[in-house]
Amino acid sequence: MMSEFKEFSSSGLPDCGISFLTDFWKEKYLQEYIKNGGSKIKFVTGRKGSGKTHFLRLTAALAKVENYKIVHFSAKDVWMHDFREIYVEIFRQCGIFDCLEAVSRHLIREMGFDCGDIPQGMKFIDYLSQNGMGDALTKREIRTQLRQIFLNNPVLDNNFALACSMLTGSLIGYPVLEDQNRELLLAWLEGDRTVKLSQLRAMDFYPSRITRYNARHMLRSLAELIRMGGYSGLFITIDDLEILISRSSLEPVHYTKMKREDTYESIRQLIDDIDSMRNIMFVLSFDRQLMDDENAGLKSYQALWMRIQNEIVGERFNRFTDMVDLDRLAAQEYTPEVIVSISESFFRQLENSPVLPLSTQEAGEIVQKARTASVGIPQLIQNAMKEVEKDV
Repeated sequence: MMSEFKEFSSSGLPDCGISFLTDFWKEKYLQEYIKNGGSKIKFVTGRKGSGKTHFLRLTAALAKVENYKIVHFSAKDVWMHDFREIYVEIFRQCGIFDCLEAVSRHLIREMGFDCGDIPQGMKFIDYLSQNGMGDALTKREIRTQLRQIFLNNPVLDNNFALACSMLTGSLIGYPVLEDQNRELLLAWLEGDRTVKLSQLRAMDFYPSRITRYNARHMLRSLAELIRMGGYSGLFITIDDLEILISRSSLEPVHYTKMKREDTYESIRQLIDDIDSMRNIMFVLSFDRQLMDDENAGLKSYQALWMRIQNEIVGERFNRFTDMVDLDRLAAQEYTPEVIVSISESFFRQLENSPVLPLSTQEAGEIVQKARTASVGIPQLIQNAMKEVEKDV
């Protein structure tokens, strides 16, 4: 069962104290760098209760406003050691038919027709036939357009492009694609291992299976299709990576040392490949114990740690950093006044609750307590508000 990750509008989530960073991400990454074809991977860490999941929700809400496809999942629900599993989950959440439909409308316009002239529910080829234009020359032009849009796109994997070309053709009515074959193509794109390659070969389609070795390339193709569908890009948040070192028998999954190291290697490869991708932003979140555990955490896998350790230096919080330490951000930005504002935001969200916002004095005490506490400031605020409730 997927972990809960409610969608919010950006106006419905309090950003007190972290707007310093989220506004920067919105402008520099969502509105500029990622939208213009760049890709990025960010890491978010902090103590328990430091607001990591809230940060993911807020940035996802901002990305949605900026017209990104949003994907979220937890490492407790999706095996992270096999990148194929990650690709499958991303594909499943994205859905591609709205993108294929957008591409089909683009094709129709490129051929000089107005989509508004085609009756609702009628396929383009039927509209052409009804108006005496469904001849062999026109059909050849449709094939040419499909080839130019998909097969001539250097970013797309050839098999991914051919599958999308056939699916788009089915939307406009030419080339004809049987429903059964349509489902087979979709299942292959999603990485379904039950699909028989012999069935695909019968369609004159000769792909290999999607595996951990080609899944990143397929993800790059998926992101390109999403861009072609009119979106700004693909925004992916992955929570709860500390599950990699959990020894609790209550957790839904258990990562062996081999699976954990395979996960670190998969992340390392993603970091190395990120510049070859377009219009994708990853945000991976974990409790700081994953960073501090030298025996099993990130530091235990030098090939990965070498790529991210230089991000954890400097006196002031660097908004460009790829390792976002919410505890450091809180220490810099969470003044007593900001903490009071956060408590007021909590108060407004908790309708019909006896809890009260904190006073400036109580907020100051939280600032002092946060220096040695085992949890982050947002959790300390909630704990203090519960104590106020008891005293009421």
